[in-house]
Amino acid sequence: QVQLVESGGGSVQAGGSLRLSCVASGYIYCLAWFRQAPGREREGVASIVGGGFTSYSDSVKGRFTISRDNAKNTLYLQMNSLKPEDTAMYYCAAAWHCARPLSDDVFNYWGQGIQVTVSS
Repeated sequence: QVQLVESGGGSVQAGGSLRLSCVASGYIYCLAWFRQAPGREREGVASIVGGGFTSYSDSVKGRFTISRDNAKNTLYLQMNSLKPEDTAMYYCAAAWHCARPLSDDVFNYWGQGIQVTVSS
């Protein structure tokens, strides 16, 4: 069983920054962040494969940076220039295959989620 535990969420004013972390119970090739706001569909935010290749949604490109530390089995999401529309529950996800890195049906394992709230 793969376990994913997120941390680092919270509340911040627009323009601020947060860094999310996700500790996995072991190595998995593909790691990603998704988010879902009330009344909205789940959105793929960013993904990263074991070799370091990254993908981003257009809505966060240039503001968010995904990274991973394979030695620590930890995934990160550095979020800068946050906007109120970034407010959502953020989920860490993992998969052994990552042909469609921002498609949620690719991912087998999910964290519990962590709230990010950006106020205006």
